[in-house]
Amino acid sequence: MRPLIALDWGTSSLRGARFAGDGTVAEERSFSRGSLSVPPGGFPAVFAEHFGDWMAAPGALCLIAGMAGSQQGWLETPYCPCPAGFEEITQRLAWVEPGRIAIVPGLSCEVDGVPDVMRGEETQVFGALQLQAMRDGTFVLPGTHSKWVQVRAGRIESFATLMTGEFYALLRRHSILARTLPAEEAELPDAGSVDLNNDAFDAGVALALRGASLLHTVFSVRSLALFKRLQPSQGPSYLSGLVIGEELRSRSLARGSEVVVVGDAGLTGRYARALAQCGVGAQCLGAQATWRGLHEIAARITA
Repeated sequence: MRPLIALDWGTSSLRGARFAGDGTVAEERSFSRGSLSVPPGGFPAVFAEHFGDWMAAPGALCLIAGMAGSQQGWLETPYCPCPAGFEEITQRLAWVEPGRIAIVPGLSCEVDGVPDVMRGEETQVFGALQLQAMRDGTFVLPGTHSKWVQVRAGRIESFATLMTGEFYALLRRHSILARTLPAEEAELPDAGSVDLNNDAFDAGVALALRGASLLHTVFSVRSLALFKRLQPSQGPSYLSGLVIGEELRSRSLARGSEVVVVGDAGLTGRYARALAQCGVGAQCLGAQATWRGLHEIAARITA
């Protein structure tokens, strides 16, 4: 197989992996050069600065997943409609440099007449399928915009986006609740980036699961604080539990089922903890899912 460089070019960060000849990751790099930080026309220069030495290898192939294919990215890549598997993804690669640098298309689906989209998460799901030796299942990719993905026969059939992390950030920073919570530390804009107080988090999840709506349950952050039943230091974890619990409540999960959770270790662990309250098991995977997915796509190009 040709020397492979795999990139995950997100909104806020840029990660890369260089593969060894045996298919294992030989080296990884990470930079704060997400797509939003790149000026128009600046993608080639950023790419060359951070990965030009890797691309100097004879016959090197680079595959890029994520927001590099968006309207504000390096090269806008049309979404691939669901259902989609490795074959459809490989056929719809957008070549920045023919035979050398390609962007993996995101996916689109439509539910109840409303479109939904993803960029980058599809590669994680395909990698997770290979790592778990699965053909069917439910996959959860938590974050600022969580994705719930249904896979059948090795193909993504449908998915749903839930703005859990973004709602957490909005409530944490811009609502009346911000006056109740402690001053914000350096944290990412999602529901899993704060240091976790287990008891407060579990209480938030439990209330969300038995409640009717986040519009009602979230006011408890303020009311419990007013009656000194929630300490300010517990507030962020409690709020995190509320929004993640609301996400799980909306999915109508069957007790005894199992999902695969893919993402940052701290965040996937938090989801596994919340899922346990629903009686649902969780298999957690990290960055290796992205690299495995891109490696599998590259293998199909070579073939």
